[in-house]
Amino acid sequence: MSILQVSTSSLSSSILLSISPRKSLSSPKSCRIVRCSVEGTTVTERKVSAISEPLLLRAVKGEVVDRPPVWLMRQAGRYMKSYQTLCEKYPSFRDRSENADLVVEISLQPWKVFKPDGVILFSDILTPLSGMNIPFDIVKGKGPIIFNPPQSAADVDQVREFIPEESVPYVGEALRRLRNEVNNEAAVLGFVGAPFTLSSYVIEGGSSKNFTQIKRLAFSQPKVLHALLQKFTTSMITYIRYQADSGAQAVQIFDSWATELSPVDFEEFSLPYLKQIVEAVKQTHPNLPLILYASGSGGLLERLARTGVDVVSLDWTVDMAEGRDRLGRDLAVQGNVDPGVLFGSKEFITSRIHDTVKKAGRDKHILNLGHGIKVGTPEENVAHFFEVAQGIRY
Repeated sequence: MSILQVSTSSLSSSILLSISPRKSLSSPKSCRIVRCSVEGTTVTERKVSAISEPLLLRAVKGEVVDRPPVWLMRQAGRYMKSYQTLCEKYPSFRDRSENADLVVEISLQPWKVFKPDGVILFSDILTPLSGMNIPFDIVKGKGPIIFNPPQSAADVDQVREFIPEESVPYVGEALRRLRNEVNNEAAVLGFVGAPFTLSSYVIEGGSSKNFTQIKRLAFSQPKVLHALLQKFTTSMITYIRYQADSGAQAVQIFDSWATELSPVDFEEFSLPYLKQIVEAVKQTHPNLPLILYASGSGGLLERLARTGVDVVSLDWTVDMAEGRDRLGRDLAVQGNVDPGVLFGSKEFITSRIHDTVKKAGRDKHILNLGHGIKVGTPEENVAHFFEVAQGIRY
């Protein structure tokens, strides 16, 4: 019990507030009894209940939880009928992702139907590019297109520092509104692209299969690439802080293309910049969980752990039990059901969920896919995934 004594100018006596916490181990809510006394006489007695932190945040911290929190990468998107209907009215991806009203509506579509434990901002890792003087578009059927890929030191010099308040104010507004809508029943998640992955898109001029252009730059003009990587690093530090200040309760960093690097090149062109991001963000936001995802990361797992992130998100090519052993049980993990499983029978989906949860163990695990939901995934199978996952008890 804690006692707070307050002296007021209008009362000759003191007011005593006694606050007694009453916590239940089986409930996510805590309860407190608040009594107000004047000269020893209790004048009010009131029970105050408060929702504790979202399940996802408590699991990442290693607190005892009844089940693993669950959300899915790309849970807001093209497999949902409601999203398809909205796309008919707003066919441009950038129109949908750069309008606060639409971002909130789309982000909440899966929340309203499935009640995931994480509600992730509907956006794209390339969203900051325009604000950095890198013109781009995302074209249906083609993906991202960078109009003038930088090729020299002079080109990199033209890349500006990213100021999110000026360039993407709709992101901050959307996150604030999502926090109000979700009301701590789930964690609101932000995300950014990692420096190497962003540089890959920019140098390649869009998506790539062979990554010839960025590797040519890395191995023939490394100083030019390092200059670009540093600009993205500084900008993503700013962007993560902005998202956190706007309401994001955790932020995922996508380094999707870092696994195109050999381990020695990852240590030069990706790892130092990821570490720099984590260290800088932790200085200002020490309690903000940072999640790192890189597809096809089996050969780099131990190096991903060295970044200092709170959670490593495993892709489906890594056995969950082996991944946990390699990373160490003190590090939280996310994943890692193959998204293709969602095309299987409900019985098959159920078995794979239970297999993943069993291998992950009961500590510090966020249940997710090993990649984003695939286009054409049956919506009823996604519903089944969440139903099974939310029914699990350790």
